[in-house]
Amino acid sequence: MKLALHWAHRDYYLQLMRINKPIGTYLLLWPTWWALWLAAEGPPALCLLLVFSAGVVLMRAAGCVINDYADRKWDGAVERTKQRPLASGAISSSEALQLFALLVLLSAGLLLFLNWQTVLLSVVALLLASVYPFMKRYTHLPQVVLGAAFSWGMPMAFMAIQLQLPPILWLLYVANLLWTVAYDTYYALVDRPDDVKVGIKSTAILFGKYALAIIALLQLCTLLLLVTVGYLAQLHLVYYLSLIAAAGCFIYQYIIARRSRQGCFSAFLHNHYVGMLVFAGIALSYLLQG
Repeated sequence: MKLALHWAHRDYYLQLMRINKPIGTYLLLWPTWWALWLAAEGPPALCLLLVFSAGVVLMRAAGCVINDYADRKWDGAVERTKQRPLASGAISSSEALQLFALLVLLSAGLLLFLNWQTVLLSVVALLLASVYPFMKRYTHLPQVVLGAAFSWGMPMAFMAIQLQLPPILWLLYVANLLWTVAYDTYYALVDRPDDVKVGIKSTAILFGKYALAIIALLQLCTLLLLVTVGYLAQLHLVYYLSLIAAAGCFIYQYIIARRSRQGCFSAFLHNHYVGMLVFAGIALSYLLQG
């Protein structure tokens, strides 16, 4: 493939990577930090924290690029996405694929700082990130694949620190997967009318009129699993207080999502605070216990 990346298109590349919209990075970063702190039973080594944080930024950007590549023929028909660089023709498909490859290579360079067991797990992360954007053509559950992808930093974190994948990890993994399905269903509700027209599948369409109720159920299951994680990890009372605050966030999201499609989008964005609260609870637990 002929080299297609051009410096003059750098602003479009930044848009393609969603550098100007960091919410996706936050939603991927907070759970990764949950796992790092739980695996290390306190603050992890600085090197690991930097490697995993940089990996989140790079792989989230790569995921956005491949997502827009997969959706390039459909985004033009959706009001919210019709001005994306690929949909508008500002950059070519070849440029997008080369940018994706560059971001993956940069991410691969970070693996040099990790043990070989974690490197093997990273292959699954790449596969999940690559196939997710195409799932919405074949299943109404692409949000589940997204949840699996967004949660895969957790087993990598435990393997990097403990060289094992204990049961508490998988409880944390499922909790984050369910939370991701919940908030990404809010996101999909914004585009549901357009998605129905162009044939894109999602949990928002699958759940239909019960979407908000099912989101609430998923959030409840998330909280119950996180309570179990806290019990098994013997976390401090402050952790459970953070979960109560997170429950309050979920109630607020339900209220504003009932108002309008824009309310659903605001509810999606609000999940940044849920991730931050849970992390604060975990980090403070170890600080107070130490």
